[in-house]
Amino acid sequence: MFAEQELQAEHTAQSIPTVKPELRVGFVLMNQFTLVPVAGLVDSLRFAADKSFRSQQLYCQWDWMTLDDQPITASCGMPISPTKPLNLRGQYDYIVLAGGLLEQTRNPPDWLLDALRDLHAANIPIIALCSGSFVLGKAGLLDGRRCALHFTLRDEFKERFPQSTAVIDKSYVDDHGIITCPGGTAIDLAANLIRRHCGAVRAQKGLEYLLVEERADEQQDKAASDSVYQNDRVQRAISFMRANLDASVSLKALAEAVGTHPRQLHREFVTNTQDPPANYWRKLRLDHARRLLVNTSQNITTIALACGFSDASHFILWFRKQYGETPYSFRKRRHEVERFDWHGDKVGLDPEL
Repeated sequence: MFAEQELQAEHTAQSIPTVKPELRVGFVLMNQFTLVPVAGLVDSLRFAADKSFRSQQLYCQWDWMTLDDQPITASCGMPISPTKPLNLRGQYDYIVLAGGLLEQTRNPPDWLLDALRDLHAANIPIIALCSGSFVLGKAGLLDGRRCALHFTLRDEFKERFPQSTAVIDKSYVDDHGIITCPGGTAIDLAANLIRRHCGAVRAQKGLEYLLVEERADEQQDKAASDSVYQNDRVQRAISFMRANLDASVSLKALAEAVGTHPRQLHREFVTNTQDPPANYWRKLRLDHARRLLVNTSQNITTIALACGFSDASHFILWFRKQYGETPYSFRKRRHEVERFDWHGDKVGLDPEL
């Protein structure tokens, strides 16, 4: 089964340019998983994955896995076969744990709990769909965190995992690399992930072709992400950082702006975000720079200055450390795919891009 799928993928790859994917997702489907959120998430990825609509896995790639490498059945009765053997450390940007009927997620195997703990320790974000949150709760990964739940699951979840804060009014919650989604279509979550990794244009493409009206713009997504930090000073500091991405502001000035001392702010940041303030601020600047590289034609120096870096060399150095490539190569490989139109024929491309 796996061999046939890999041969087909190899044949398809021969007709398209080689591109390093910007978003790689490993789906781990538990038996009796809920189909709708999985379908909404992967179909959003599908529309963002290439320039046209041939469902080629270029910008985004995904695999289907199961706990025993055997076919399973969704809660609606649809059978599905894995495309890859289970490998939670397979170079994925996210692992999606898709749950459904509670009898399948209340008592997960110990080896899975250990594997999820190791995954989180390696700083690989985990997404729990539907009752997948019960598995993360059993692994202790939701202690002290907020968790987005379906309202029908709240009471049992609160009883089982009192150290977690159950939230029933959010389409998803991202709390320190643990992302929980109560179900639904999961399209809001998918749009935010795509916007973060592939740019606003591709996120909007999926929303339009799935006939979904965008309910939260980029700033609202950022505010929702910031709100997971329960320390008020940290939240206000992050808001200050976002408002001053292009400015050269000292950490002392940042601490004064939120009414504290640099050492105290440092301790609170590490406790809440696992990053010192300087590192967190730099990640915000680099994330903003990546969006500018994707969505504008501004040159590297202009982007560097707009994101608070002293010069292009400083910006290139940190961009390479964060993303493993230079800003130029990041932008160039994105546009290599855009040389190919719907039929795979080469089309014109601005050489300055």
